[in-house]
Amino acid sequence: QLVESGGGLVQPGGSLRLSCAASGIHFSRYTMGWYRQAPGKQREWVAAITSGGSANYADSVKGRFFISRDNAKNTVYLQMNSLKPEDTAVYYCNANIIESVFEYSYWGQGTQVTVSS
Repeated sequence: QLVESGGGLVQPGGSLRLSCAASGIHFSRYTMGWYRQAPGKQREWVAAITSGGSANYADSVKGRFFISRDNAKNTVYLQMNSLKPEDTAVYYCNANIIESVFEYSYWGQGTQVTVSS
């Protein structure tokens, strides 16, 4: 189970930190990711961090968003800075692992982020 928190309403230029707490999985072995879906648009990948701690970002958020993980707390974070109105979306946490020929992927329920003055 993945449970996101930390969403809300923020003014342009502001910051938010999203959290995603995992349970029922061997968290440290999973690649953790954040995705977002704006109204009327497809879900898009935002950032990911591997089990080894390597992070990657979509070009649209590079330099503004930072993903991190705390394996002791089974939690992944997304620090979002310099927020723009176009960052408004429901943000989803994802846990993904490939074992042998099988891929396992789990999703949270999402948390709303609204950037508006």
